[in-house]
Amino acid sequence: MMSASFLRRVLGFDMQQNNQNLNVNITTLVGKRAPDFVVQAFHKNAFKQIRLSSLRGKWTILAFYPGDFTFVCPTELSRFAEMYNDFKKLNAEILSVSTDGEHVHKAWADISPMIKKIQFPMLADTAGKISKLYGVYINEGIDEGRSLRATFIIDPDGIVRSADIHDNSIGRSVKEVLRKLQAANYVRKHGGEVCPVEWEAGQKTLKPGIGLVGKL
Repeated sequence: MMSASFLRRVLGFDMQQNNQNLNVNITTLVGKRAPDFVVQAFHKNAFKQIRLSSLRGKWTILAFYPGDFTFVCPTELSRFAEMYNDFKKLNAEILSVSTDGEHVHKAWADISPMIKKIQFPMLADTAGKISKLYGVYINEGIDEGRSLRATFIIDPDGIVRSADIHDNSIGRSVKEVLRKLQAANYVRKHGGEVCPVEWEAGQKTLKPGIGLVGKL
């Protein structure tokens, strides 16, 4: 009969090997400075360079999606386009990102009624550099070379305040992105206050302190 200590050693080794094989990345960019980049983009029927750090002083929404001429992606980007003014009212810029080239972005906008509405820059991450910087690049499988569906909210100081990553079969809620931006903007302007569950703009916030302990 095998001893308990022997089993622990064997099982511990197996678990370690499995973790190494999974190569899981458990780090997060939240609370850290957003990796800077310079990239070509399609914006308002022109090709131009976009540098992330040039947007300091504004909120920035980085919306990664797997590819142009796909199915879920145009529904999301169209919704971002429809709500663009709501984001701009909060001093925010939207940057959509995929590994398609800027010429492909233009061709898509030329023929798609949904994409034609877009007024924000569409970034061309053709080498996957930005996707890799933000940990959303797909290295293997049928979607190799594409990005996961992901949203990063970056504050005016260049610090990542929210990171949300989806399987590519799951569309994001643009209303929820806006709600998170509103919450992040509120707590930035009202130091010491926090937004409780499902907080919406205009609702009450909380002020953490010893007086609240055990009262909620």
